[in-house]
Amino acid sequence: MSINATLIIQMIVFAILVWFTMRFVWPPITAALDERAKKIADGLSAADKAKTELAAANTRVEQQLAAARDDAAKRLADAERLAQQMVEDAKSRASEEGAKIVAAARAEAEQESVKAREVLREQVAGLAVKGAEAILRREVNAGVHAELLGRLKAEL
Repeated sequence: MSINATLIIQMIVFAILVWFTMRFVWPPITAALDERAKKIADGLSAADKAKTELAAANTRVEQQLAAARDDAAKRLADAERLAQQMVEDAKSRASEEGAKIVAAARAEAEQESVKAREVLREQVAGLAVKGAEAILRREVNAGVHAELLGRLKAEL
């Protein structure tokens, strides 16, 4: 192998190329790579932060859901208790009202019974008077009296 001017010129050109690359090409490439690495690191840290925030948010949501379930259960129990109380109140009012109606009906039936007895007494008294009049108008005879009393019984 012989060292001649071509080899030396190629070495000089190569050295200039290395110097040019190190001076002008390499710094923007390393800066871009560093920037890219920084963006990736920021993205990973943001993802980790988002994961922790998501976990915290999930726990808060579970707590709020549990509280909402408890509140709903309490409200439902209160509503059922109130409905039961309303039903019991309505039953007691209905039984009181029924007792009042029965008492009023009994009183009315008693009054009707008393009126019917009075009417019957008046009718019996009237029939007795008629029978007595009929007996007195006719001659006093046991057979006639028996016949008149039989008709009187039939009329009663």
